[in-house]
Amino acid sequence: MSAIRYEAPQSVAQAVGLMAADPGASIIAGGTDLLVQFRGGVKRPSAFIDVKRIPELTSITLDASGLRLGAATPAAEICEHAEIRRLWPGLVEAVHLIGSTQIQGRGTVGGNLCNASPAADTTCALIVSRAHCVIAGTRGERTVAVEDFCTGPGKTLLQPGELLVALRLPRPGPRTADAYLRLIPRTEMDIAVAGAGVSLTLDARGTCTDARVAIGAVSPTALLVPAAAEALIGTSVDRAAVARAAEAASAAARPIDDKRGTIAYRRKVVGVLTSRAVTIAVDRVKGR
Repeated sequence: MSAIRYEAPQSVAQAVGLMAADPGASIIAGGTDLLVQFRGGVKRPSAFIDVKRIPELTSITLDASGLRLGAATPAAEICEHAEIRRLWPGLVEAVHLIGSTQIQGRGTVGGNLCNASPAADTTCALIVSRAHCVIAGTRGERTVAVEDFCTGPGKTLLQPGELLVALRLPRPGPRTADAYLRLIPRTEMDIAVAGAGVSLTLDARGTCTDARVAIGAVSPTALLVPAAAEALIGTSVDRAAVARAAEAASAAARPIDDKRGTIAYRRKVVGVLTSRAVTIAVDRVKGR
């Protein structure tokens, strides 16, 4: 029986040092993806570096400027946070879709992002909320937008010796709300055929003054769709504007054929999900 080294650093600096010294090591946060890949022979790291004991990576901070999510914070803690649910209901919807209740007690948003699946549910929700990744490495910290973090299926822009430390989200402005929807073949615990996240802001008259739309599972990475947002901004988010946003989302999609859906089907579905997510976000703004 082969052995594998296990490390449990107590600080970001220690974790960076371990990663820099052993490029073949893998960060383990929740382990809900990595351990499955390891047992299946997909990944064979030289060591597991467990970051769950680093306070900076497992904390939630919410202040006047916004939200800081430690990359290894369990999904369940995010879903149970009342103020996060109030300010980012779409993000919580996406986080709640990470596996089962048991998985959410261990799995993390940071891990979901670093796994870099095109169908990851939290990525679209983070993108529309203008989230940024805080990355630590031997040269210090750097920050990148979530939409730039994943570079392809299973690939990120993390360099050797770097790890994701936190996600930062600016506090939503007045009359702003988000929503996330996906389509899966089964009723639960499945991978998205398509997903769509929306965040928008309405003024007192109901005119959209700002919007962001992101789509997932329909290209090698989750996509920010500026054309879909442009279709909404300056309108009362009427049926015609919503239809144009949906068309823009479908046009931006670059899906593949596989056992879960055809190219044509995915393009159609992602437009439908976009229109429905827009409607939910509008209702949430008006409900506030």
